[in-house]
Amino acid sequence: MYATVMHGPGDVRYERVEDPKILKPTDAIIKLAATCICGSDLWPYRGANPIDAPMHMGHEYCGVVVEVGSEVRSVKPGQFVVGSFCLSDNTCPHCQFGFQSSCERREFMTGAQAPYARVPLADGTLVATKEMPDAAMIPHMLAVSDVLGTGWYGAVAADVREGGTVVVVGDGAVGLMGVMATQQLGAERIIAMSGHAARSQLALEFGATDIVSERGAEGIARVLELTRGIGAASVIEAVGTVGSMAQATGVCRPGGSIGYVGVPHGVSFDGQQMFFKQQRMLGGPAPVRRFLPDLMDRVLAGRIAPGKVFDLVLPIAEVEEGYRAMDERRAIKTLLQVEA
Repeated sequence: MYATVMHGPGDVRYERVEDPKILKPTDAIIKLAATCICGSDLWPYRGANPIDAPMHMGHEYCGVVVEVGSEVRSVKPGQFVVGSFCLSDNTCPHCQFGFQSSCERREFMTGAQAPYARVPLADGTLVATKEMPDAAMIPHMLAVSDVLGTGWYGAVAADVREGGTVVVVGDGAVGLMGVMATQQLGAERIIAMSGHAARSQLALEFGATDIVSERGAEGIARVLELTRGIGAASVIEAVGTVGSMAQATGVCRPGGSIGYVGVPHGVSFDGQQMFFKQQRMLGGPAPVRRFLPDLMDRVLAGRIAPGKVFDLVLPIAEVEEGYRAMDERRAIKTLLQVEA
């Protein structure tokens, strides 16, 4: 088959690779219904992460099981499934505590920007639907696999509460899903920080009550003005840069919580500053598996439509253009259509 392989910064190719095979009895092979490009894929694309060897790209996925290993019991061929980018057994102490992304047997999904993919730890990772979703539902189910689950975790980590005030730092796909999550969790005021018209409009559609376009000190001052000098009790940091983290700590009130789900690059903390700011922080790789059943039910019931975050749809053979469009901020998130 053909699949997406990154050979170096800016060098993405759709090229022939070996078909995925069952390597362990806990594996499953799925035929993808669709796949997509993640914002985190842009870090190696931009050269921020080293590439020592060609990388098989893609960690967001949904589709139909075509083969399972001898020890797989929870899913079977013919079922439609969604899985997390963090692969887990869902039975270890960390999984049982709700942090499947720190599973004792954790692996990270790769190779999903392709027509078929191998999913290790299938029993603990994959969640099947009762019925086969229709074609219109596929983008929404795909979004659950990572970007919605990550935004949701950001909201939970930020301790979003009914009637509370939330600031979302970052207007990429994860930040926008964070807006959706906070709305679903009952926040009364949702301040989205965005200077991009199309992204701001989508944030409003997902539930934002205010848009702050300023950044840095001006952005912090604007949020404090909107909150009467108090700041927000909950802040989602969805970028991972020095500037975005400074923005998050600058708008979070004393005793508030920051959920940081942007992969950090160059971010460091000053102990004295952290001590006197008195802000809680929780983040890291999202335990999407914890939220999958609930989020899939919300999507299938029509309560949320996270697939609207895909504003560019391309055949998977044009994946290189999908990377360029996201890198140049011409697209929020690219959905890749897989050949039938």
